[in-house]
Amino acid sequence: MKVAFVGLGNMGGPMALNLHKAGFQVRAFDLSIAACDLLRGQGVCIAESATAAALPDVDVVVSMLPASHHVEALYLGDGSAPGLLEMIAPGTLVIDSSTIAASSSRKVAKAGEKRGIAVIDAPVSGGTGGAIAGTLTFMVGGHASHLERARPLLEKMGSNIFHAGEVGAGQTAKICNNMLLGVLMIGTSEAIALGLVNGLDPKVLSEIMRRSSGGNWALEKYNPLPGVMENAPASKGYVGGFGTDLMLKDLGLAQENAAAVGASTPLGGLARNLYAAHSLTGHGASDFSSVIKLFQNRS
Repeated sequence: MKVAFVGLGNMGGPMALNLHKAGFQVRAFDLSIAACDLLRGQGVCIAESATAAALPDVDVVVSMLPASHHVEALYLGDGSAPGLLEMIAPGTLVIDSSTIAASSSRKVAKAGEKRGIAVIDAPVSGGTGGAIAGTLTFMVGGHASHLERARPLLEKMGSNIFHAGEVGAGQTAKICNNMLLGVLMIGTSEAIALGLVNGLDPKVLSEIMRRSSGGNWALEKYNPLPGVMENAPASKGYVGGFGTDLMLKDLGLAQENAAAVGASTPLGGLARNLYAAHSLTGHGASDFSSVIKLFQNRS
């Protein structure tokens, strides 16, 4: 199976590499020369553009891009050039694993349907560690038959595949998950910071909470304090994980959705404001767990 993979960042790069290792014929592209060079050095075929990656004869296009406007430009065009949906053959499967607005996913899928191209939204959870290990969770929106076509690829990149519903449902599930993750990371950071001020050993405190009623994913796999968890981004200078600005984007999507459907999400709104404040202090590119710094600055 021939696969075009567009978007080789902290998540997309390992995902594309796992497909390559599984035997798929991958042609990949990213605007970052460094990202392309990294995968080229591991044997992945790198194309000169997204169009070159997808043409002339791929069976599947997978994308992992930062935001809605990137995805819409890739598939629908940006006014200066046509999108991939105008160029790839009918019958091609499109798997978009970006985290974007559900309305954008539906827009792309509707355009694909007109050309006989199957489109599913399949955002992921599991962090860079999950991307590298191939243990991501996929939340899929789209027709069940399209998911079955995608399953052989998804199974090489993840260990949990959920069919959330029709097109856009995967994105909705993802923003619900990430809103909760953002809230949990803030709560975990507050608790650890409070323990530190009181002289507690952060490793001991983290283990106590992990095994008690406060246990959560951040304590299990992503402790926000440097030195507590060796492989967490916090212990690597908050580099290489899920950026603060990406979390801020996802929390913004959650708030936009909540406003559109009249849902009450006060903690989600507060979390968005706190990540916005953290970003404004110069931590937008740092891993989102660096939000603990907000609670460590004492006069």
